[in-house]
Amino acid sequence: MKLNSLIMLYLFSLVLVLSAQEKREIIDLTYAFDESTIFWPTQEGFQLIEDFHGMTEKGYFYSSYRFKTAEHGGTHLDAPNHFYENRLTSDEIPLENLIGNAVAIDASEECEKNRDYLFGLTDFEKWEEQNGKIPEGSIVLLKSGYGKYWPDREKYMGTDERGEAAVAKLHFPGLSEEGAKWLVNERKVKAVGIDTPSIDYGQSKYFKSHVFLCEKNIPIFENVANMDLLPQKGFEVIALPIKIKGGSGGPARIIAIIN
Repeated sequence: MKLNSLIMLYLFSLVLVLSAQEKREIIDLTYAFDESTIFWPTQEGFQLIEDFHGMTEKGYFYSSYRFKTAEHGGTHLDAPNHFYENRLTSDEIPLENLIGNAVAIDASEECEKNRDYLFGLTDFEKWEEQNGKIPEGSIVLLKSGYGKYWPDREKYMGTDERGEAAVAKLHFPGLSEEGAKWLVNERKVKAVGIDTPSIDYGQSKYFKSHVFLCEKNIPIFENVANMDLLPQKGFEVIALPIKIKGGSGGPARIIAIIN
């Protein structure tokens, strides 16, 4: 009888665990890579090169491709060494810095009115008034609402031109240097992401938010997708970039798990 009771208790516990898992929604925060994927104006686009696709002489189907891509395009990671010398490379970032509880800070109304909007203390204080203090060690995602424009380069970036001259014509929201410092120094966040091409706004000349975050070894996620599906809190983020030895970033598969 005692053994049967233990078995029943175990089965009941297992059912509870499985039931809880079924209720957890998973949201893909990653854009697929294809010919329309958005890259910085000075970079080439993504290329998928077919090696073979079809039936072989031996009678079985086979397909194989190569791809060519810059590190920084589509949904991707900026490793700390991207903007600061002698900081963590793509392969050196601890996994615990890429996985964890997250919050989403929405300034889409402000960004709709101002393409050069900078996330800052006002947005963070507003979020905390509604949700409480941003927990230490959080992954912070900044929602501009510009994901609705993907993959229209002109609407998403401010220009669809290519080349060095196009950089001066970029207009999209980003994180202010003051905001970056506050998130790291006052809230001890471990990673920051945004649904625009860069954590610095389009008109940035010195990329001060990049420089500060990278100096502090904070991973950055850019071109994060589907942020309109996220709650303000109560979810986890898993961001797994391609592991390039010595790399300054790379394509990343990012997901959110809603608690």
